[in-house]
Amino acid sequence: MAAQDRQNELLEEMLSQMTQMQKQRNSELMQWKQANPQLAEGCRQAAETLSKVQIEFLHSLTNEVTYNAESLSDSEFMLNEFVDRFGPRLAHLNGVLQVLAQLAGSPPASGANQS
Repeated sequence: MAAQDRQNELLEEMLSQMTQMQKQRNSELMQWKQANPQLAEGCRQAAETLSKVQIEFLHSLTNEVTYNAESLSDSEFMLNEFVDRFGPRLAHLNGVLQVLAQLAGSPPASGANQS
C-alpha cells in the first residue's frame, strides 16, 4: 500500500509539472501571437491552404494504395518504393502543418490527420 501511495504521489507531481509546463507554453504562445498578429494570421491562412494540399495528397496516396494493393502486399520492393515516395513528404507536410496550426492558434479547418 505504501508503494502504491508513493507511486500515486509521484504521478500527481508529474501531472502537476506537465500541466504547469503546458500553461507556460500556452502563455508564451499567446504573447507571441499578440506581438505578431499579422504573422499569426498568415500562419492560419497558410495552414488552411496546406491542409487542402494535404487532403489532395492523401487522395492520391489512397488511390495509389487501392490501385496497387496486390503488388504492395506481394512485393517488398514495391512497398519500399511506395513508402519512399509518399512517406517523407507526408511526414514533413504533417510537421509543417502542426507548426503553422500552433502559431495560428487553432488547427486548420479542414486538416486531415494531425499526428
